[in-house]
Amino acid sequence: MFPTSTQKTNWIFKDELDLNALREDANQKFVTRFGSHMSPDYRNTFFLDANEEHIIQKCHEYILRDFCHKFQPTMPKYVFATALNYLKRFYLYNSVMDYHPKEIMVTCLFLACKVDEFNVSLAQFVANIKGNQSRATTVILNNELFLMEQIKYNLKVHHPFKAIEGFLLDIKTRTRMSDPDRMRTHIDSFIDKLLFTDACLLFAPSQLALAAVLHSASQIKENLDSYVTDLLLGDTGSEHLKDLIEIVRRIRLLYNKTSDDHTKELSRISKKLDKCRNQENNPFSEKYKDRIQESLNNSL
Repeated sequence: MFPTSTQKTNWIFKDELDLNALREDANQKFVTRFGSHMSPDYRNTFFLDANEEHIIQKCHEYILRDFCHKFQPTMPKYVFATALNYLKRFYLYNSVMDYHPKEIMVTCLFLACKVDEFNVSLAQFVANIKGNQSRATTVILNNELFLMEQIKYNLKVHHPFKAIEGFLLDIKTRTRMSDPDRMRTHIDSFIDKLLFTDACLLFAPSQLALAAVLHSASQIKENLDSYVTDLLLGDTGSEHLKDLIEIVRRIRLLYNKTSDDHTKELSRISKKLDKCRNQENNPFSEKYKDRIQESLNNSL
């Protein structure tokens, strides 16, 4: 259950300021580690700043979505949502300059397949990857344990999908709304867009589900105010209504400011990232090969 989960304890934050502070800290740690010999002006132009890092991350979230859409066998949405959650958690404490999202995102997805019991073998999984599948296999195997460590081995992720079904059933049972399933298209669209925000790091799944339902009701010109105040909140309605309204407002703000048009930024920042990334974690670099070989030698 979410109220007693590691997700609530470790991965729900107060606001976006907290998230931005963590990302800024991860960025500065990398810059300090690799740019201590540079002048301040050169560091500022050579390395990505926290905002540019976040843009790279967001772009790869959409790349991950497209990969999942084409995946064979057909991948359930909740597996993609789990992988996306892992990716967001990972880059709160790590820099994209240290660990490139194209490697971390496939590792997140493979781990999500295991955790959510979407049973595909590693061979089946990498068969969906274009390019060097042997290298992809090595990347996933090398990163999987590290990824689990970085997300504190908190592998179970709660999503709003089940809560949405609960709300729809409750509305069917306890209100006079005709055919609540009319809201599904709008609910799906709302949640699909919300997945690419920080909502999963700020709000409980039930809060996201309720915001999706209320938004969808407004789209089909239905009013669920009395459902919320009289049936959901009941006798405590007046005490909690103000807080609930504020939560729904904040979720809708996230929804409204989301954009998936990052093409121009991705091209520019990716070129910059290729120059400033940690080559020891770049599978295509000689430093990476040397590091792996040294690790193998030390394990013998």
